[in-house]
Amino acid sequence: MVETLERDGALDQALRSILEGTAAHTGGAFFQALVRELAGALGVKYAFVADLSEDKRQVRTLAYWSDGRIVDNIEYPLAGTPCEVVARGEKVYYTRGVWKTFPASPELEQLGIESYFGVPLVAEDGEELGHLAVYHDAPLTREFRGMALLEIFAARARAELERKRAEGLLADSRRRLGAILCSALDAIITVDDRLTISLFNPAARRIFRLDGQEVEGHPLEGLLSDELHILLQRHLADDQPRQLWAPQGLTARRADGSEFPVEATFSPFELGGRRYHTLILRDITERQAAEAELARLRQERVYLHRQAWEEGRLPRVIGQAPAMKRVLAYVEQVAATDSTVLLTGETGTGKEVVAQAIHDLSPRHERMMVKMNCAALPADLVESELFGHEKGAFTGATSRRKGRFELADGGTIFLDEVGELPAAAQAKLLRILQEQAFERVGGSQVIKVDVRVVAATNRNLAQMVRDGGFRSDLYYRLNVFPIQLPSLRQRREDIPLLARHFLDKYAQRMDRPVTDLAQSALERLVRYPWPGNVRELQNVIERAVILARGPWLEVDDALDLRLEEPLEVEDDEPPAQGTLEEVERAYILRVLGDCGWRIEGEGGAAGVLGLKPSTLRSRMHKLGVRKPQAA
Repeated sequence: MVETLERDGALDQALRSILEGTAAHTGGAFFQALVRELAGALGVKYAFVADLSEDKRQVRTLAYWSDGRIVDNIEYPLAGTPCEVVARGEKVYYTRGVWKTFPASPELEQLGIESYFGVPLVAEDGEELGHLAVYHDAPLTREFRGMALLEIFAARARAELERKRAEGLLADSRRRLGAILCSALDAIITVDDRLTISLFNPAARRIFRLDGQEVEGHPLEGLLSDELHILLQRHLADDQPRQLWAPQGLTARRADGSEFPVEATFSPFELGGRRYHTLILRDITERQAAEAELARLRQERVYLHRQAWEEGRLPRVIGQAPAMKRVLAYVEQVAATDSTVLLTGETGTGKEVVAQAIHDLSPRHERMMVKMNCAALPADLVESELFGHEKGAFTGATSRRKGRFELADGGTIFLDEVGELPAAAQAKLLRILQEQAFERVGGSQVIKVDVRVVAATNRNLAQMVRDGGFRSDLYYRLNVFPIQLPSLRQRREDIPLLARHFLDKYAQRMDRPVTDLAQSALERLVRYPWPGNVRELQNVIERAVILARGPWLEVDDALDLRLEEPLEVEDDEPPAQGTLEEVERAYILRVLGDCGWRIEGEGGAAGVLGLKPSTLRSRMHKLGVRKPQAA
């Protein structure tokens, strides 16, 4: 047959033969007919048409003629094969010795393949779709006129491949649309101008209780309440109907005649010269019930909060000592207002817990309480964190970002360690307290917010004002309603209550059978001066529960409280001579020494002290705490 193609008219005869053999086929049948007729007309043993995988690394045959018959399709790597050259968009002529040219394809040698001719299938947009190829176990000349046939039918194969891919995409689209319609929770209904139903999704059947009944082709009126029917008729009567949303006040009618509240959306569209309308109906019965239940729970929450205060059992705040009762009374009085509150006291006295109580009892309790430790960030990032920044305001600001004050709009912001704010942030904070307005870093737009500020510090702000380290006008704005939290030394009668509270918490969390504190442990806890206050007590109890071996909690040796001698400290006296900062510095040095100067991670000083590692490093820097150099 190869020789006959060289005679005049033989190519035309082969062309007619292939056209007649493939004309009646499409899809897979077309590809099989094409390779069969090509192989027969050209007198070669092998012919195939293939497409490429999405990553263009694999070849997948669509039809494969092998030595007189159609065989199963195969998939193989493109690299190292003659097809790799064709896949780059080039016509390929290998007239002899193909198996030697491509040693990475051993199957060529096994079949004794000498010649390979291939034509790429290129889409109109230039994408490489696949290729059409023939190969033979005998040499072919470069003037082999069968290449003309390959080029002619490559265009037909490309068109069929594109059609096949388009059909696949359309089928996928239909499947996705069907899945969406079937999985939608809302009723989706399509009607014509006469309200005849052409589509009724499964959710619609469920909502209207029409499972198993034929509805397509029937009128929709029977499922519409009078109000919904009037609204829809007005929509249909409009010469140019637009999308319409009716969020409330409408009902629809189920098959049993009962009506239920709905939200409705109407959308017109045209298809085949006719106008249709899509109705999306959402049954809001459950939502209305949930909203009513939510309103009831909100009222109940307010009542329970008030009752908890009346009984002295506000959640999260534990204390029966007179000093703590005074604090709780102040909290109850100020919570109902929008006044700025300044919480002061030693580290670990529970300022964040009291701030949360103020927010929970306030009219803002349904909105967010945003917290920020002013000492936890570098000075150059504090403003961005508090007030947000615009895109490009500084290196790394790749997009606009809201600050904490914007997030807290309508709620409360808690600024812990407010005495650590840098001067620039102090000025902006003063403006917010005065005007409830600010600009983002790098921006000029004035942003108005409604935020209640609760600040806290363990530093003497009045002394900082005198020393020039804190703005006096900001201090007076923050100090509208000051609340001094007592140290644990000033409320020793609360130590057993707090210790048992933490014991129950950690015993349950760790699933330990510890029921109560041993009497000796309780006595030692009461005598200890607690420079770290409630936070230190919490950490001590947690460590004791970890090491507990029986039902009675001991704290002596395992926790290294260094209570070899009983420490008797008067309620109003510090645990050692010196200022509060000196006592704090000494205690941090002691904990760091006990932890081998490890700051974070398991067994680190930050965990023992109940601080974030960044906060501990900030305190160490402020107090001049440095690791001693080895001798």
